[in-house]
Amino acid sequence: MRKNDLNYWIMYHEIHHLERLGFSNSRIARYLSLDARTVKKYLQMSEGDFDQFLLGCQYRNKLLSSFESFVREKLDQFPETSSAQIHDWLREHYSDLPHVTPRTVYNFVMFVRHKYKIPITSISREYFPVEQLTF
Repeated sequence: MRKNDLNYWIMYHEIHHLERLGFSNSRIARYLSLDARTVKKYLQMSEGDFDQFLLGCQYRNKLLSSFESFVREKLDQFPETSSAQIHDWLREHYSDLPHVTPRTVYNFVMFVRHKYKIPITSISREYFPVEQLTF
């Protein structure tokens, strides 16, 4: 079980505990800083349903998953590359690239960075004053 899954399980059980104490869905939502629809959804789930829900979130298919090796190769080669540049390269190299928003590409690039532990690096430029040139 991942750490994040444990947090969701704690939240799931806290929602059910508060509901057994007589709290309304909206009050539970305010208390836990959640959306009331999320509280309602979790209250309707059994523990088995909730476990399946977490598994589904973990292994969700990504629209750009077939391009993962290309994105990883580019990030390994150029770790400072932005998601906008990756998006441009994908459009240049793949005519079958589905129409996706820049945010989708950004999320996928961040997923690849996280999965393969590729940090975001930035190139720092040194600035200094230059004397006035005279002709």
